[in-house]
Amino acid sequence: MKRKLKLKIYFDNTQEEQPITYRLKMLVREAVEASLDYEQYGNVSEVSVTFTNDKEIRALNKKFRNIDKATDVLSFPLFDYEGTGEEPPVDELRGMLGDIVISLETAKRQSEEYGHSFEREVAFLTVHSMLHLLGYDHETSKEDEMDMRRRQSEIMDLMGLGVK
Repeated sequence: MKRKLKLKIYFDNTQEEQPITYRLKMLVREAVEASLDYEQYGNVSEVSVTFTNDKEIRALNKKFRNIDKATDVLSFPLFDYEGTGEEPPVDELRGMLGDIVISLETAKRQSEEYGHSFEREVAFLTVHSMLHLLGYDHETSKEDEMDMRRRQSEIMDLMGLGVK
């Protein structure tokens, strides 16, 4: 499905470790769009994406999750899904979906560790975070973790960035 409705992404950069190129921003946009298309989300939407470093994401992780360590990505949905159905009510969401914060330092390290490109890692982290913004959570149960992994894998495959 090609997106017909408006998508606005607000980019911010609070780090100096990795250059922020037009290509990287367009890849993040593609990952956001692919996630929305996969979920058949057809509403006008906005997402904020901040590129940061390990020091800053560690501070956010401590402040909001009480975990005093750096992480690769944080998601801050602007809704709190507490439904009883199998899937979040993505069709009910309108406008700003939330914030994505990516540590490019960790993304770079993980790309080297996993043997794929830095760009692929950033795209994966964006897809992962978008699923959180749409109400999915891999930390709630083993079944939810498997479901989210499947969705991530299928979205990355649709982008041509799947792992073979």
